[in-house]
Amino acid sequence: MTLKDLLKDGAVFSGLRPASKKQALHLISTKAAARCGLKAEDVLDAIMERERLGSTGVGNGVAIPHARCAGLNEITGFFFRLDAPVDFEAIDDVPVDLIFLLLAPEGEGAGHLRSLAQVSRIMRRHDVRQKIRNTANEDAILALLTGVPHSNAA
Repeated sequence: MTLKDLLKDGAVFSGLRPASKKQALHLISTKAAARCGLKAEDVLDAIMERERLGSTGVGNGVAIPHARCAGLNEITGFFFRLDAPVDFEAIDDVPVDLIFLLLAPEGEGAGHLRSLAQVSRIMRRHDVRQKIRNTANEDAILALLTGVPHSNAA
C-alpha cells in the first residue's frame, strides 16, 4: 500500500488553526470522521486512547496519530498542515505543524504497521517537510506526499 492508496481525494487539509493539541485532535477527528462516515466522537476516542500510551509527536514538527476504528473498511490516511504549530508533547519538544492521521479497521494488524512505517519514513525526510511547509495549496501537498519515491525497507 502506498501513500496514494492511503490519501484519497479530500484527505489533505491546510490552513487549520487549533490553539492546542486537544483542539488539533478534535479538529482532525471531526474532519476524518466526516470523510469516513464515522462518528467524530468514536474517532477522537480511538486517537485519545493511543495518545494516552504516549505522544505521537515524532519530532521535527511532525505528529502521526493513529488508531483502529470500528466501522472502517480500509486503512485510510489524512494529512493536516497547521498555520501555527501547537505543543504536542513531541519527543523532541518541538511544536507540531504537520499531522498525518492514520486510521485502520479494528482487526487490521500488519497492514496498519506497514502503513505507519511508510508514513514515518516519508515524514522523516527534511526535504519533504520543507516543501510541504512552503507549498501553497492542498492539491500540491497531496502531489508532494503521493509523489515521494518510497522503499519497503523499514
